[in-house]
Parts: sequence; C-alpha cells; structure tokens
Amino acid sequence: MTGVVSALVEAWQELRINKTRILLALVGVALSVAALTSVVGVGDLAREGFKAESERNGGRSATLAIGVYGPSQPDPEKLAGAYRGIIERYGITYYSHSASATQSFQFPRGVQPVQLQVVDPGYGVIHRVDVSQGGWFAANDEERLAPALVVTESFYNAAGRPNLATSPKVTMAGDLKTTAVIIGVVPDPYPENPPSAFMLTGAAERSGVTTGGAAGPGQQFKIWVQDDQAASLKAAIASDLEQQFPGMQSMVDRSDYASYGDPFAPAQLVVGGVAGLVLLLGAVGMLNISMVTVRYRVREIGIRRSFGATSRRIFLGVMMESVVATAVAGVVGVMIAVAVVKNPWIESKIAPSLTDCPPFPVDAALLGLGAAVLVGALAGAIPAVVAVRVKVIDAIRF
Repeated sequence: MTGVVSALVEAWQELRINKTRILLALVGVALSVAALTSVVGVGDLAREGFKAESERNGGRSATLAIGVYGPSQPDPEKLAGAYRGIIERYGITYYSHSASATQSFQFPRGVQPVQLQVVDPGYGVIHRVDVSQGGWFAANDEERLAPALVVTESFYNAAGRPNLATSPKVTMAGDLKTTAVIIGVVPDPYPENPPSAFMLTGAAERSGVTTGGAAGPGQQFKIWVQDDQAASLKAAIASDLEQQFPGMQSMVDRSDYASYGDPFAPAQLVVGGVAGLVLLLGAVGMLNISMVTVRYRVREIGIRRSFGATSRRIFLGVMMESVVATAVAGVVGVMIAVAVVKNPWIESKIAPSLTDCPPFPVDAALLGLGAAVLVGALAGAIPAVVAVRVKVIDAIRF
C-alpha cells in the first residue's frame, strides 16, 4: 500500500514538472472523455424522453391489449366478466378499459363537441399521465354523483379556467344534462389540440355516454404486467378467452414501445463507437507525449536504478504518471459532460416530453472515468516497458 501511495505522489510531482509538455495531450483526453460521456448521457436522456412519449401512447413496458372479435360482437356482460376473471386469476394490479366517444359540453361560448376517452383509474399509471393541476382519478371516484373529469389544457381554457377548489363544474349537453366536476388538468398532447377529456367507465355509463360497452367497436382492455411475465400471460389469457368465446378470435398483444426491443440501442452504439475512436486518438497523443518524456528522463532513470530502484518500481512510477494525468483529465471531461447534458436548453430539445428530467446517469460518469484510466494505463504501459529496459551504464552515459 505504501508503494502505491508513494508511486502516486511521485507521479503527481512528475506531472507538475512536465505539465507544459503533456497539457495538450490531456486536453485531448478530457475532450474525448467529455464526448464519450455526453453521448451516453444524451442517449439516456433521449431514451427516457422517447420512453415517456411512447408510454403515454402505448403504455408502460409491458402493456397487454386484450380484445375478442368475431363475426358478431360478444356479449358485453360476458366479456366484462371475462376481464374481471383475468384480473382476479392473474393478480393484475393496474388495468383499464379504453374506449372513445364524442360528448358535447356547454362552454361559456356555446356548446362544443369534445373527444371523450372513457377509462378506468389504472389508465393513468399504465399510460403515464402527467397531471399539471389537480389529480388523476381515484378508485372511489366511480361513486361520485357528479361524474369526475380529467381534462386537457385546451378543454380547461374553453371552460373558462374555473377554480378547481371552489367551482370546477361543467355541464354535459345532450338528452341527459349532467353536471360534471373537473378534478384534474393534463397538458395538451400537441399545440392547437382540440378540447378533450377523460371519464371513468362507470360514470360514462350513468351519464348516457355511448361507447358500445366492453364489446363495442374500438374497445380495448389493457393490463400492465412485468416484462418477464408478458409472454406467458399472453398465451394463458388468449387460451382462456378462446375457451370462453368459442368461434371467436382473441387478441392479446403488447402495445408498448419495448415489444420490439430498445429502438435507441443501435443509434447510441454507433455514436458511442465514434466517441470511442475519438478517445483512441487522445490515447495515441498521450502515448507519444509519454514516450518523449521517458526519452528525456533516461539519465534520471539510470541514476535511480544505480541507487537500488527495482524494475517494478520504475515500471509502476512511469505508468502511474500517465494514469494519474488521464484520471484528472477524465474528471474534467465528466464535469464538462454533466454541464452539457444537464443544460436546460439541451434537455428541452432532446426530451421535450419529460416534465421531470432524470439525474445524470452514474453509469455514464463511471464509464468516462474508467475509459480515462484505461487510456492512461495503455498509454503508460509501453513507455514504462521502455524505461525498465534502460541499462544503468548506458543511462548514466546518456
């Protein structure tokens, strides 16, 4: 342990003496590490942004979309019972019916048709719904006398932006004029999005919203399961539905983004390879500088050998100079990468769909530091071998 510490101290002292000579090489290594670490960090950020956007559309990994189809529609009550059986039999925690309907609402500027998404409380978790005001549906919201609504920002604006704490009411127009209560507001999925809203399945049925029931056209039942359970549950649920609905076709497929693997992996691998080549060029520059430094220190090395310095001590001392230098450059490179990736402008451009960006990935920082140390070890090994092979008598005469 004492030998390693003394080698580190000696390496740092030699770096201070030869700092001008190796400064440019270390700048190249630092920039290479920053490029490599930034690629991994930006790739992780882009993956999280793509993941968030995909989960809002297709559900979290792994989401199974279930349906039964045939020449005629299955009995709605029987199908609903089959879905309840699936929930109980397989212990599903998050599930939701999903149906679309058009419902008119009375706004201050007149009656306007609104696209209504009829769901269950689990939809918010499955589809990663971010609520900017208020909250998402709770399980007991089905029992409200006035149906609860979670609306988009455009709906909220059309309704006059009522105070959700005191007067969040809006009237549903039609044969059954119903007063609904706005309990939450979600951001618009895209600019100029027309007003839309979410309503619970039971509340929609009591309010006269026409969706066709569990067996209506375009209806789906979604469940969120573990990735490693998706394949087995897919086969088991399809078999159960085929037995309960003979002569009909059951559909159990994954609807989430990860059903075909990670779409960002190939691109990040290619860009990471380019950054690795840049890091290799920095290593070559560091190797050249180290070789020149050893040539200038031949006499010093010979004198140390004549006073009893072992080959191991000479090898370790020369190599540690390169390792310490690149480690310091690696720390600087990682700091540059963190500053770049966590810049608010970069985050808004790379992952605009994220409301809360994740912290800088630790594995990216460790990869950058590890690459820097590896470069230092490789760039220092060859000069260290040259230094060990220096003969004492030749070195003194140098």
